[in-house]
Amino acid sequence: MDLLARWSGLLGPLGAGRAAVTAAGDELVRRYGEPQRRYHVLDHVAAVLDDVDALLAAGEPASDPVAVRLAAWYHDAVYRPGAADNERASAELAGERLAGLGVGAERRVRVGALILATREHRPDGPDERVLVDADLAVLAGSPDAYAAYAVAVRAEYVAVPEPAWRAGRAAFLRGMLARPALYATETMRERAEDTARRNLARELRGLDPP
Repeated sequence: MDLLARWSGLLGPLGAGRAAVTAAGDELVRRYGEPQRRYHVLDHVAAVLDDVDALLAAGEPASDPVAVRLAAWYHDAVYRPGAADNERASAELAGERLAGLGVGAERRVRVGALILATREHRPDGPDERVLVDADLAVLAGSPDAYAAYAVAVRAEYVAVPEPAWRAGRAAFLRGMLARPALYATETMRERAEDTARRNLARELRGLDPP
């Protein structure tokens, strides 16, 4: 299904007007098409939405699947490579735009909290576990898909000199590998944990000096 059709299908039942839904969707398309992006683009949003759907279909619980999907749409809506406040700015944008679309205050707060959970990827509740695991599903791609992800992330940090990039990226990878589990849902731990760890370790070997 076309992404904007998915957006309209998500918002339409909430009572938002068609023109407002279209305008908000067009803004998201513009934002995810900004020139500084290589990985955090609409393809990533589509992948996260697909993985959310897959996790819910596998039986992973979520108290508010609509909020999870709205958070998936907005979680990288504001993105400046290296900025520390991307998730907070994205959450604030989501709150503003969803208020204009008639989404209730309680759900807007929930969406904001879900977006903030994607910063450290340490989820607490079931909704956060579904969203965060969907966001990290890319780590368990095929070797070629993972390599393309790593190249795209590097391209977003093109202004960072290679030695600094390698040191920072290696620290990130070591931190992820040191976690007791990369994924929070039982589904992703069973299906993806081992593959993701192999991918991370392979990238790390390529960054560390011989």
